[in-house]
Amino acid sequence: MKSLRLISALLLIGLALQGGAQVKKRTAGDSRKKDKKEGAAVITDRQQSFYEVREPSDADLQWMKVIYRQIDLTKGKNPALYYPEEPNADGENLFFIIMRLLANNQISAYEYLDGREMFTDEFKIKVGEMMDRFHIYYTEAKGSTEKNPIYEFEAADIPSNEVLSYYIIEKWEFDTRSNQMKARVEALCPVLHRMDEYGGEAVKYPMFWVKLNDIRPYMAQQYIFTDDDNNLARYSIDDFFKLNMYSGEIYKTKNLRNQSLRQMYPEDEAYKHAQDSIEQRLRSFNQDLWVPPLEVLQARAEAEEKARAEAEGELVEGEEGAAEGEVAADDSKADDEKVTRTTKRGAKSSSKNKSTKSKSKEKKTKIKERKPKTSTQTVNTGVRSVRNRKKN
Repeated sequence: MKSLRLISALLLIGLALQGGAQVKKRTAGDSRKKDKKEGAAVITDRQQSFYEVREPSDADLQWMKVIYRQIDLTKGKNPALYYPEEPNADGENLFFIIMRLLANNQISAYEYLDGREMFTDEFKIKVGEMMDRFHIYYTEAKGSTEKNPIYEFEAADIPSNEVLSYYIIEKWEFDTRSNQMKARVEALCPVLHRMDEYGGEAVKYPMFWVKLNDIRPYMAQQYIFTDDDNNLARYSIDDFFKLNMYSGEIYKTKNLRNQSLRQMYPEDEAYKHAQDSIEQRLRSFNQDLWVPPLEVLQARAEAEEKARAEAEGELVEGEEGAAEGEVAADDSKADDEKVTRTTKRGAKSSSKNKSTKSKSKEKKTKIKERKPKTSTQTVNTGVRSVRNRKKN
């Protein structure tokens, strides 16, 4: 009896151990399948906070300007965000990264409201409805629920080649803690450029807004080529935005009437002038906060004086020419008068010289005639001559 009890106990222990091993093995297999199905790196909260750019508190802010820019992916260094059009050995472009994260429900997207953007739960978009709106083919992934929808799509179905520009919200903030003006990108919006059935010019379709802090950890893992001459990928997409390597023109600033610059300045010349003036003010804000050194002030004053003199010279150039002509005419008249005066003086002096020479000649002749008499009379030796003695 004791032996039977011992055998049954051993069998129960063996079955329990076998069942526990099976459960553990099944759990590990399920987790590997889940990771493979998602196909993306898992970002922890610690990693998310490491890449997040914290907003300054309202108590530290003294001045802020909200700028809306359009980044054209065909100009400057911006094509680094466009290539590769489809994922390959070099990685993925920015739009494909965003779509993959949205399909896996790893980030949130918000409605495009044209200047009235609110990044709250009320304005979050549903990814399935957004893909239906822009005719992007997809399927629901296994494990997708109503609260946690997950989608799958083919790389060829993502219209990366049609996203030719981005809208970004750029905040210029003066922080009293650092006493500096800093620019940071708050959100970006991919813009589809699609042609209609009849051809013609492509129409722009802003899709949605994505907060940059939400996708920074994923952008930091993708390195890009920023120069055709250097094929070494030295910068990540996160560095591209942090270092302000992009180039884009201002199309709007936050204002009470919510108008774009084109609405405020319809003419091309005024529109361009407004863009340049805003850029100049933002770039020179830091410099205007501090008193420059004496050498800089002196050089600036000299440059202003030179510019003022050149401007005045251009304005009175015609008057100076007329004045120079009058002076030249006066000089010519003076020269003529001088010539006539010198001629008269020369004539008088020549006649005077001739009379002086004639008088001098007459005096010389008279002196020559008197010379013998003066010589006999003036000679007095003190000895009486022989003729005089004979007379005596």
